Amino acid sequence: MKIALTSIGSFIALFILTRIIGKHQMSQLSMFDYINGITIGSIAAEMATALEGYVKPFVAMVVYALLSVMFAFVTRKSTSLRRMLIGESLVLYDNGKLFRKNFSRAKMDISEFLTECRNSGYFNLESIQTALLEPNGKISFLPLSVHRPITPQDMNISPEQEKITVNVVLDGKIIYKGLKHTGNNEAWLLKQLKNQGVRLKDVFLATCDSKNNISVYVRLDKKVTYTPF
Repeated sequence: MKIALTSIGSFIALFILTRIIGKHQMSQLSMFDYINGITIGSIAAEMATALEGYVKPFVAMVVYALLSVMFAFVTRKSTSLRRMLIGESLVLYDNGKLFRKNFSRAKMDISEFLTECRNSGYFNLESIQTALLEPNGKISFLPLSVHRPITPQDMNISPEQEKITVNVVLDGKIIYKGLKHTGNNEAWLLKQLKNQGVRLKDVFLATCDSKNNISVYVRLDKKVTYTPF
């Protein structure tokens, strides 16, 4: 019973602290964020199974979370400290040249680099103008102009700006907040579903775009498998 209660307390504490730290740690995972996340998780696990007391692990979790927030605040306010504490982007490849010294600094060999290139869709280095290793460990690629996808601007075309679609039905239930955002009401939605011959309870997902075009996806309960041979 004690372990069950401390586990619940650990879960609640971990949830609150991760909300305080924010989404930065997941969106841009640096080496420090990675280690800090593992440490807080380890302390939370210790708190969940602490037989001699949960106060000390809880205090340690709070301290790590506050230090993480302070670290993010300091690096956000100071460019020089950001470069010193987080690091800066390294040029691995530029204009047909590989920079061996930067590969050594990044602790990366050429095989790993070529794998990252292929994962990003570049099977030939001659298709790349510049490759940068970002502080979060990801590689950013700038393709050569002749190899990048053509854009409307290249063709002197000005297409109408698209906007995000809004969910108006989820699992047979009307999302009134989303429906209100589209400027429509329940009667309009039910009419649209009726015109498509669909009942509300059979709708798994329905979305509406900025032009009031509604897309309806009905619920399919049958199991579907895929065999590639």
